[in-house]
Amino acid sequence: MDKFKSLLNVLVSVAFKLMLLVGAILVKRFIIQYIGNEVNGLNALYGSIIGFLGVAELGVGSAITFCMYRPIVNGETQKVAALYRLFTKLYYIVGGIILAGGIIVMFFLPYLVADYESINQNLYLTFALMLVSVVISYLFSSKTSLINAYKNNYITTIISSSGLVLQYVLQIVVLVCTRSFVWFLACRIVAAIAQWAATEIVVRVKYRNVIAVKSTIDDETKKSVTKNIKAMFMHKIGGVLVNTADSVIISAFIGAVILGIYSNYTTIMTAMTDTIVLFFTPLTSVIGHMCVRQDETEIRRYFNFFHTLNFIIGVIFFLGYYAVIDDLITICFGSGDGDLIMSKSVSFIITLNYFIQFMRQATMLFRDATGTFYNDRWKPLFEGLTNVVLSIAFVYLFSYAFGESFAVVGVITATIITNILICHIVEPHVLYKYALHISAGKYYLKNYLYIALFAAVLIALNFCMVDIDNVWIELAANACISIAVSLAVIVAAIVCDRDFRHYVCAFIKKIKSKLAY
Repeated sequence: MDKFKSLLNVLVSVAFKLMLLVGAILVKRFIIQYIGNEVNGLNALYGSIIGFLGVAELGVGSAITFCMYRPIVNGETQKVAALYRLFTKLYYIVGGIILAGGIIVMFFLPYLVADYESINQNLYLTFALMLVSVVISYLFSSKTSLINAYKNNYITTIISSSGLVLQYVLQIVVLVCTRSFVWFLACRIVAAIAQWAATEIVVRVKYRNVIAVKSTIDDETKKSVTKNIKAMFMHKIGGVLVNTADSVIISAFIGAVILGIYSNYTTIMTAMTDTIVLFFTPLTSVIGHMCVRQDETEIRRYFNFFHTLNFIIGVIFFLGYYAVIDDLITICFGSGDGDLIMSKSVSFIITLNYFIQFMRQATMLFRDATGTFYNDRWKPLFEGLTNVVLSIAFVYLFSYAFGESFAVVGVITATIITNILICHIVEPHVLYKYALHISAGKYYLKNYLYIALFAAVLIALNFCMVDIDNVWIELAANACISIAVSLAVIVAAIVCDRDFRHYVCAFIKKIKSKLAY
């Protein structure tokens, strides 16, 4: 593998994500402080709706990146240029579809906010501003995919992250000076235009030999591209129905105020998850190139390594999240009186849910790199529909059985069941059958043992945590406890995994040889 390019992509991505995590928390704090938690919930709802509309993207991004691997490796500039021109047209169409879909959704906004009458905001204007900011991003998405296909993810990360930093700074200034949700959302448009301009400059300078070529795609490649896009479209539907349905259902059935409180927990969680996912995502193109060159045995060993790495990273971060989340909410969002703190059952189920989803990262990384997303194209649709039906049913069931305060737990429990019984079965089966060409039996055993072990350790951690009057001391103490528990679990995982030890030892030997030299 191109180790330098891999390391550069990961380091740049992680560094910027940590910076953006701080920015996202600050923005949420200022929203709650200056225009209220109900607007915070409304902003979260808009983000979920836009995510749902993003299904129109059809998985074009993953399809274009995968289709470009081989021609880039083989130096076929004409073919790369033809693919680029094709996907540019597709992205423009997608942007138009999202714009039209957003306009239709605007008519139903009052029905998606259970307590909208108590929110003093123009739903239509504010949603329209967010919609426009998202549509703008599709005007340069093909250029972003082109850069990523050449394994230069660090460039697009710098551009997108710098744009978000600009957005956060402008939004905080606007909140302090105007306390206006309208101007707050207008800042997103300014940041999107800035990212567009930066991406245009990079592509015109670095890849002018590609974008200047006017060639058309051959029928065989077009057929392959269409096949991959259809497959990724199905994956996109499933992902949208799972990842956005929870917020929409909470808002529609419980209310935007509760969604605002819940979104504080998920903001920190998703920021953390997005950061640690960057240990995997920037490697997609690198592994894609490797899969073109390497034999299947080596690919299997790499996958086993990444699966255990997936577990180790998850244990460290998700146990840490559970240990400190309530204190972080208090510190980050100014909840001195505890009005933004949810019950421990909610934070427990959030932690377990996101860990289970995170444990799919290694499989999805190799799925996208090997192009096997076509073979399980129907799985996401079934997954998404199942999640929506179970979530709505569990809202009523948990509210009736345990009280309204447990309605949120019901929604998340539905997502956990969907992931365990569908995603963690189908995705590995497809990868092992069509890419690794061996049985997935051993993987299932190890994967479910990992999940069961994490759940058991999470329960044990709950009894080990301390309760101290000083929030900072309590946070530090519980963080140290989670680290100690994590180290014990990690040592056990490393001892039991031969492939992981193989690559770690090889890496250590290379470091020693370079130091000796």
